[in-house]
Amino acid sequence: MTEAIPLTAPVTAPPTPTVTEPPTVTEPPAGAEPLAGSPGRPLPAAPSRRAVLAGTGAGVLAAAVLPAAAARAAEGPLGEYDVVVVGSGAAGMTAALTAAGRGLSVLVVEKAPTFGGSAARSGAGIWLPNNSVILAAGVPDTREKAAAYLSAVVGPEVPADRQRAFLDNGPRMLDFVMANSPLRFRFMDGYSDYYPNLPGGLPNGRSIEPDQFDGNLLGAELAHLNPAYMPVPAGMVVFSQDYKWLNLAAVSAKGLAVSTECLARGTKAALLGQKPLTMGQSLAAGLRAGLLRAGVPVWLDSPLVDLVQEGGAVTGVVVEKGGVRGVVRARRGVVIGSGGFEHNAQMRAQYQQQPIGTQWSVGAKENTGDGIRAGQRAGAALALMEDAWWGPSIPLPGEPYFCLAERTLPGGLIVNRAGTRFVNEAAPYSDVVHVMYEKDRGATGSHIPAWLIVDQNYRNKYLFKDILPTLPLPDAWFESGVARKAWTWDALAGQIGVPAAALRATLNRFNAQAWSGNDADFHRGDTAYDHYYTDPNVVPNSCLAPVWAPPFYAFRIVPGDLGTKGGIVTDARARALRADGSVIRGLWAAGNASAAVMGHSYAGAGSTIGPAMTFGYVAANDIADTAP
Repeated sequence: MTEAIPLTAPVTAPPTPTVTEPPTVTEPPAGAEPLAGSPGRPLPAAPSRRAVLAGTGAGVLAAAVLPAAAARAAEGPLGEYDVVVVGSGAAGMTAALTAAGRGLSVLVVEKAPTFGGSAARSGAGIWLPNNSVILAAGVPDTREKAAAYLSAVVGPEVPADRQRAFLDNGPRMLDFVMANSPLRFRFMDGYSDYYPNLPGGLPNGRSIEPDQFDGNLLGAELAHLNPAYMPVPAGMVVFSQDYKWLNLAAVSAKGLAVSTECLARGTKAALLGQKPLTMGQSLAAGLRAGLLRAGVPVWLDSPLVDLVQEGGAVTGVVVEKGGVRGVVRARRGVVIGSGGFEHNAQMRAQYQQQPIGTQWSVGAKENTGDGIRAGQRAGAALALMEDAWWGPSIPLPGEPYFCLAERTLPGGLIVNRAGTRFVNEAAPYSDVVHVMYEKDRGATGSHIPAWLIVDQNYRNKYLFKDILPTLPLPDAWFESGVARKAWTWDALAGQIGVPAAALRATLNRFNAQAWSGNDADFHRGDTAYDHYYTDPNVVPNSCLAPVWAPPFYAFRIVPGDLGTKGGIVTDARARALRADGSVIRGLWAAGNASAAVMGHSYAGAGSTIGPAMTFGYVAANDIADTAP
């Protein structure tokens, strides 16, 4: 396929890959491998006790499984490259683009029939402190502010050298991507850091998102792009930042203006014959365009079966391609960027608190932990497996809905099974679910599910998911039991199974606080982040409005997620580590297949994708810098 991909800087043509005989796979030697690396580079920090425990026994498993996996590859070799990247999400494609830019031959293998993974489905916010896009927009960020903030957010559990690696390489990664792909980015003006009151936090935010991308640049390859989680309305061009105002289009002059602008962008694109892409669609398409220009093949429908080891080093992968299982040899290294395990029920039951459900995740359905398990069999330690990129979600028929604005807009509150509030509904979405699990622990069912309660006044003003104000909600929502409707508080209490007297007391107290503008119970509205998805016309607190106008609605809330955040333990160079802190030669990991640099927290919009791309970039550069 011939593509015309405009770039601002050329990419070095990678060497031609060769096909060789499959390697002879031997069992890794007993005991830990010595640390590998260039002279003068520091040893990685030892992993936490949690990581050590997670990695126990992985060496034994690797010795038993890896030789068998290669033996099963009876069909012979499938090729040889300098670098094999597993996964075509943001981490994997950034790693592949970087490796190609360093003159290495690269192959991307992807389990799904589409490329882009969870990144393509996302809003594609990217949290990257001190990058060139936000600095050009006048954001008063510095390396020192960012370091103070990140340290305050993630705490001591994430090694300081990994935090430094993210902060140092994030801006470089972004500049590299813009120089070697058609991607451009926009500052998400006003999207606050999630903890702006911490040292170094910025109330106006640090997040960026991809600019509009013309899908025509991908030609026939556009048909293989993983679809968006929520498609943009037909005829419109909508950025992530626009949704804040689209929610308010019925009650805000600016909301109406933004809606009109989105329609105008769509009209312009149609007149120009473009196929406009934004958010995750733009990010994935732009990275894929860069790979096309660099000559990097992406094998779809080619799942990872296992890693191949020789002498304790990872030297390739076993994959299935076109129904044929074989070995692809990696001369320099393998990068695992295959996403989390959100759709693996067995792994979620093993590592995470109940109740949990694969059906509550909006991550790519192919994310079943294949890369994480392969890394573990190769000896890698695991960490953060109990955690995820959580968010309160409504388990709608067919697909869950990840709530952002709906739980934050004034005129709504969340109650537990006792009919009482228990959290600041406008807090960062990951924190809300952490509270749900913490308070449900020891009293299963007390906080999961919870219920989001709103009134008709709320429904008359604000978009709910993609349902316009005043329009009726789909019958299927009520038939499935995820939505309830009643004309009195007591009747609603009966429908959702909470004590009527308790719900009345909760609503009376909430309404009194809403009128005063002061949430003395949970401090909703105390930070700039609380006010992002709110209605500035509501005073004195744009987060709070009373729930008083019948009929009343309740929506079931469960702990959904954007993906899991636990995986292979890596060092500041993105190298996979054993439980004793030693390096597994030939293996790197990035994205949700690795333990997140954010630890148990979430610094701002795009704290998943920003680090994923950064450590994909770090991994590829480390491979290029390490002598073969």
